[in-house]
Amino acid sequence: MGLDLVKQGANLKNQLKYTPMTFKSLALTLLFGLLSLLALGQDLVITSVHVVSLETGKIQKNQTLLVKNGKIESIVPAGKLPAAWQQVTQVEGKGSYVFPGLAEFHAHLPVAADGNTQLQEESMWLYLANGVVRIRSMLGHPSHIALRDKLNAGQLMGPKTYISGPSFNANSVTDPAQGAAMVKSQKQEGYDHLKIHPGVLSDEMKAIATAAKAENIPFGGHVPLDVGIHQALEDGFKSIEHMDGYMEGLLPSTVTIDPATSGPFNLNLSSQVDWSKLPNLIQKTLNQGTYLAPTLTLFDRYFGYIPADTFRLAPEMKYLPGLQIQQWVNTKKQLERAGMLNKEVVAPYLAFRRKLFLEMHRAGIPMIMASDSPQVFNVPGFSIHHEIALMSEAGMSNLEILKTGALVPAQYMGATNSWGQVKEGFEADFVLVEQNPLLDLKTLQKPVGVVIRGKWIGREELQSQLDRIEKNHLRN
Repeated sequence: MGLDLVKQGANLKNQLKYTPMTFKSLALTLLFGLLSLLALGQDLVITSVHVVSLETGKIQKNQTLLVKNGKIESIVPAGKLPAAWQQVTQVEGKGSYVFPGLAEFHAHLPVAADGNTQLQEESMWLYLANGVVRIRSMLGHPSHIALRDKLNAGQLMGPKTYISGPSFNANSVTDPAQGAAMVKSQKQEGYDHLKIHPGVLSDEMKAIATAAKAENIPFGGHVPLDVGIHQALEDGFKSIEHMDGYMEGLLPSTVTIDPATSGPFNLNLSSQVDWSKLPNLIQKTLNQGTYLAPTLTLFDRYFGYIPADTFRLAPEMKYLPGLQIQQWVNTKKQLERAGMLNKEVVAPYLAFRRKLFLEMHRAGIPMIMASDSPQVFNVPGFSIHHEIALMSEAGMSNLEILKTGALVPAQYMGATNSWGQVKEGFEADFVLVEQNPLLDLKTLQKPVGVVIRGKWIGREELQSQLDRIEKNHLRN
């Protein structure tokens, strides 16, 4: 059926120059209608797979998935394929495990400079090749709205995408009224989310929060020092990125924070944390229903003690421009030369963050999978697997890690009835891997295939796209 539609569309296009304008308009309408049908993905049967339930942690063995119009129409036992589906395109799963795919809920999409969308589109393939089927981009630009709309309409291949607007910070927010007006403007422009950065003052934050609630648009990000973690929670931050603000909230009242000496994210103060204050902060976070985006890998790679030159040589760096990698090296080396990233300074801070992460997770605070890509040494898609490894090392179970990449993001977006699980009636966005991911997280690093909007992309195609991107960025 799909090939027939393509041929019909091509025939219509060839006829346009011979027809009057009235028919030309009708023909164009039909053509774009046909292409829209193609964007939904073909009907598809995937046989011989084991379906992973993130709700129960159990496996439905030897199943067949029926996909129609971009949704999972049915899941039936192997050998029970309805007669009506016998002629539909079939993919042999060969005993693969199917799970809902991963999220990158703290991405930074490239900007389309002078209309050039190459890096944006490459990022989409880097995500898909690593099993990432949804992203939340956390620093917006007008070019991202157009990109999101094309992705979500199926006109470009890539994850489903949510876009935050341009940053609210000390430079962009001048007073409470202007901050509130900025909220309304971003809502009207079509952004999905608001991003808070350092420098926003307490009264400005209250005005922004009030306007955001009136406009029904979620907001989150860093916790500005003047705002503090307690006000951020009270104001209604839906997500707090990097677990920012919590350490400052755990410091004794006698400690003075001097940004000139306290280091990035005040890491030099971690030894002064008063853990007895944590239960109150945990309860407040739970009461507010706030989500955390830990981004453990950002701190491990950017603010960690492993040298910049080590990360420069990581295999996945070949998928990004050499100039960008060099900029990351230069940024980290500045901190290294200043003595800010010596192991004796940084190791206690990283240990603090992992303990904080695990304590808050065990208390029931929802965590969303986020690695902050592409940021310093975090390549889109690949960095999610570094995040997964660090969550595992911190003590989170495989099942809970998978939930942070699927169920919890769906909860965050209010979409638990449409995605985040492999279930009948849900959107057909899922990933096949060779081994049971509940037992082996490394299997997530090389998908057998990805289904996005009901369309199958096999391992060969994913690798072909990676090869193409690598060639685009060959070093001299």
